[in-house]
Amino acid sequence: MRFPVRLSPPATAAAATAGAVLAAVALRRYLRTRSSMATSAHRRGSAGGITLVVSGKSTEDQHLLAAAGGALVLGEGDSVEDITVSLDSGAGAGAGFDAGAYMAALRASRFGRWMLWSPRLASTHDLVTQNFAKLPVGVVCVADVQFKGRGRSKNVWESPPGCLMFSFTSQMEDARKLPLMQYVVCLAMTEAIKELCCAKGLSELDVKIKWPNDLYLKGLKVGGILCTSSYQPKVYNICTGIGLNVDNEEPTTCLNAALKEMNANLPTLKREDILASFFNKFEVLFEIFTNEGFQALEEQYYNSWLHSGQKVVVQDGPEAQHADSVVTIQGLTPAGYLYAIGEDGKSYELHPDGNRRPWLQLLHESNSAHPAAPPTALRSALLKITKQPQ
Repeated sequence: MRFPVRLSPPATAAAATAGAVLAAVALRRYLRTRSSMATSAHRRGSAGGITLVVSGKSTEDQHLLAAAGGALVLGEGDSVEDITVSLDSGAGAGAGFDAGAYMAALRASRFGRWMLWSPRLASTHDLVTQNFAKLPVGVVCVADVQFKGRGRSKNVWESPPGCLMFSFTSQMEDARKLPLMQYVVCLAMTEAIKELCCAKGLSELDVKIKWPNDLYLKGLKVGGILCTSSYQPKVYNICTGIGLNVDNEEPTTCLNAALKEMNANLPTLKREDILASFFNKFEVLFEIFTNEGFQALEEQYYNSWLHSGQKVVVQDGPEAQHADSVVTIQGLTPAGYLYAIGEDGKSYELHPDGNRRPWLQLLHESNSAHPAAPPTALRSALLKITKQPQ
């Protein structure tokens, strides 16, 4: 069943009425097929597999997502997982993710109002990506434990309990903005954590962005972001995955450990509140980003990242015959890469090579000594950050 809600919320009363009619029709179809769907889910669930609990901001949202959930798949060929889909009753709030608390804190209207939750899932990102067309734009999938999480360059990792792990969907028409989407997501999460701490009377957690897609606290990594996209006529489908250490202190640190260090007597952050705060903030920033571009968010982004004025030593050329040079990071280029100025006054655009090691690729060099000169002339070379000059 193709989900009927795939556009922005209706702007007029007529559109709202039409949307309500569509929702009512879909709900009737859901009620007619619910018994057969439950039988199928029970049959699949008896042999093990994946358990998905569906929740919605409203009863209609919940039922519509449950109807779509009957067609979800994960895996290919012989590796397809059995999926059991059930409606959230609120009974499991103490055992896993509390959907009721999350929905109560959620103000966003486009993102996060539909939720799939699983106590144990290979990858929220894979589930959402493989079923994009069957799910509403803005749906979020949350897992308590994830054992095949996705990272950059096909890295796979496990996430124990205590982490907030989720993936959600969005759409965009302008291909030029796609590389910048991860920066909007990073900014939304840092701002959401700060605002949540303030609202709850907690000490502020100064979570910073490490380019291009990691979150750091006190010099240690606490989270990461992965954005992938696919194209369909006139629009790009985007899946964004986020992992954040909330209660799990291994292998680096977590948000609540940092809070306890500042004041052990104050309450700590909950995953449900963080997720709701993220979508409340992301929806606002995404609207600005879509209408005005990343330039409208750039200053705010620089206030949250680690690199302004950072000097790094890079190696120009092959490992055996490189020449060290020092560059100072100035910001981002329009395409979303690092813009740096060398000691010789030349401009550099630095690209990651696609893995977790601190390798960068220099693709452009400007012969102008003017600090504001954009990178222009093409040049190939490998750069590796070896240390930060004192």
